[in-house]
Amino acid sequence: MENLTPEKIKELKIKANNIRISIIEMLSEAGSGHTAGALGMADIFTFLYFHALKHDPKRPEWHLRDRLILSNGHICSVLYATMAHCGYFEVEELKTLRKLGSRLQGHPHREFLPFLETSSGPLGEGLSQSVGMAIADKMGDDNKTIYCLTGDGELDEGQNWEAIMFAAKEKLNNLIVFVDRNNIQIDGNTEDIMPLENLPKKWESFNWNVIEIDGHNFREIFEAISKAKLEKNKPSVIISHTIPGCGVKEFENNYHWHGVPPNKEQAEKAIEELKTLGNKIINTQQ
Repeated sequence: MENLTPEKIKELKIKANNIRISIIEMLSEAGSGHTAGALGMADIFTFLYFHALKHDPKRPEWHLRDRLILSNGHICSVLYATMAHCGYFEVEELKTLRKLGSRLQGHPHREFLPFLETSSGPLGEGLSQSVGMAIADKMGDDNKTIYCLTGDGELDEGQNWEAIMFAAKEKLNNLIVFVDRNNIQIDGNTEDIMPLENLPKKWESFNWNVIEIDGHNFREIFEAISKAKLEKNKPSVIISHTIPGCGVKEFENNYHWHGVPPNKEQAEKAIEELKTLGNKIINTQQ
């Protein structure tokens, strides 16, 4: 992974903002989908696809590519938008989200979009899939990194903790998990529905390398991945504190936007707000 310059950080901020605009456009066009988590994870997806991942959009089946597994598949609009902006398919196709016959289903489906690593829908399965991939990679010498992205509410699922225990036992240092710690799930705040804290200590007790970051700070994302890649004996989890609905004031920190798309009027207002933010980023001096 190359060093992170101020110029690169600015470039990533601009890309993340454009990805958020695409998310709003596609959710509004679909009339269904999940807003808060997708917007909140845009910075992490941007960093991974435009700086950290070893991949090639022109060769999506390249066997030496890193693997990215989206476990909480309901936020797939951020995955689709990032991949489109990265060149895997045309950005115009994003407007087919959730439509009959579209490749862009409401949960990622590898059969429809072959350059996805897995299909996802039922929560709690992505980490187990990632552990399997990490074990398989250990059997060869391809030196891949397996990235798994999960939601915090998803950690209510017991299967995660079996996978967490097994990954530590196998010393899967080629596995990096991002937990979207946005503190919301569909029915309310996570600490009201099923309290997760003290979340870092829980992962530590399962013998993982635990790192906490601001999930909107590209420098912290960079340093966390760099630190995780230095670990030789443990899998790593990066607990990423994010703002659900990030970038649009009306949506931020409101669990009601977990599984609701903006209507046309709300989308127009949100896009205007994001475009204003984008202009500020562009005009900011290094």
